[in-house]
Amino acid sequence: MTQGGTAVRSKFITFEGIDGAGKSTHIGFVADFLAARGKTVVCSREPGGTPLGEKLRDLLLHEKMHLETEALLMFASRREHLAQVIEPALARGDWVLSDRFTDASFAYQSGGRGLDRAKLEALEHWVHPDLQPDLTLLFDVPLAVARERLDATRTLDKFEREQADFFEKCRAEYLRRAAQFPERVVVVDSTRTIAEIQVRLAEVLEKLL
Repeated sequence: MTQGGTAVRSKFITFEGIDGAGKSTHIGFVADFLAARGKTVVCSREPGGTPLGEKLRDLLLHEKMHLETEALLMFASRREHLAQVIEPALARGDWVLSDRFTDASFAYQSGGRGLDRAKLEALEHWVHPDLQPDLTLLFDVPLAVARERLDATRTLDKFEREQADFFEKCRAEYLRRAAQFPERVVVVDSTRTIAEIQVRLAEVLEKLL
């Protein structure tokens, strides 16, 4: 496909936000929106996305471990995800949607758990030095709303069971990242209705297209 005489390449879109922000609700909408415009879409998630990644996901979400072990396993799962899913899909010309990516590591392992940000930056440079999302949709919501949504949905994993101050720190780090990378991170007010959010998403996606 061309736009203004220039080839429009495939895009990598990530979905971020604290647990309960509602990001997962909108991945299907974005996939359908893009498919209706002729895009081949690959949807995936982190941690996970590959057979090995899903095994690591189970460990990460349910087993206690040292903070640095947790961060290293997150990036190990990410490297496999990139090698097996993201990079091949982009090379084929597919559009990739990922439920979480490296911003989540900064939010949870650095913001929430307090890991030195420089260590995550080193891992980021090692694991994907030349690849960043073309668009990151950050679904932002006050903690009280997020917790109410979580309590009404499912059995909570070890991250979702964390105390309020943990999530406040995660949210603050997400917003810091959004301010640091305004060219790719779009903050979406997730307190609005689903219909209102989807109107906003459509506006953002049309610009990307």
